[in-house]
Amino acid sequence: MRAHRSALNNRSRADATPSLSVRSRIVAEARRHFLSHGFRAVTMDDLAADLGISKKTLYEHFSGKVALLETVLSDKMRQVDADLGRITAAGFSDFPAALQALHACLKHHMDEIHPVFIRDIQREQPEMFKLVQTGRQEMVRRYFGKVLDEGRKAGLVSRDIPGNLIIEILSGAVQAVMNPQKMEEFGLTPRTGFLAIVGVVLKGVMTDKGRASIRLPKTAYAPRKRVRQGDTET
Repeated sequence: MRAHRSALNNRSRADATPSLSVRSRIVAEARRHFLSHGFRAVTMDDLAADLGISKKTLYEHFSGKVALLETVLSDKMRQVDADLGRITAAGFSDFPAALQALHACLKHHMDEIHPVFIRDIQREQPEMFKLVQTGRQEMVRRYFGKVLDEGRKAGLVSRDIPGNLIIEILSGAVQAVMNPQKMEEFGLTPRTGFLAIVGVVLKGVMTDKGRASIRLPKTAYAPRKRVRQGDTET
């Protein structure tokens, strides 16, 4: 009986593997398309065709495009959270290295997100947009708080400004600027906007010793030219 049960369990795992693989492929492809081309422009037909599967198979895993978007956002936020967690793991003490690693991690994740995606979810899925904003604020408080605490201990971040105030300023600036209207107004992408905010705030709270010892990479911020009606964009 035990051998029979073991065989059934093995068969169940073998049967589940292809299904899990298909689901993972769907999420990865949807993530690539949504974040690059926006939520509105991508259809379930597009995804099924690119994946080489039928729409029936696609709908066996997800009830619709909104459910798929929810999974994509959850997957993205979980990955960012895990990567930032590794960088700021308990016991790290090299503030310059941690700050530069944090900066590089954020750049990597923000490069994947295009403005059209942020605009689409704000317009078409405002509740999910709010969840993204809330998750982003929580991560700013949790991980930048840890890094700033280490910087203060090392004498690289000013002790004159309370740490919780620095985090509130950083969080508030991200919340105020990282939305489609402001990014369009300032000619920002998610990457250039977020990194510019982080750079301005962190440089402002560092001591002279901190500024001398840490060189954050430039964000390559260059405002996009506005296209007037009748003009063509170059």
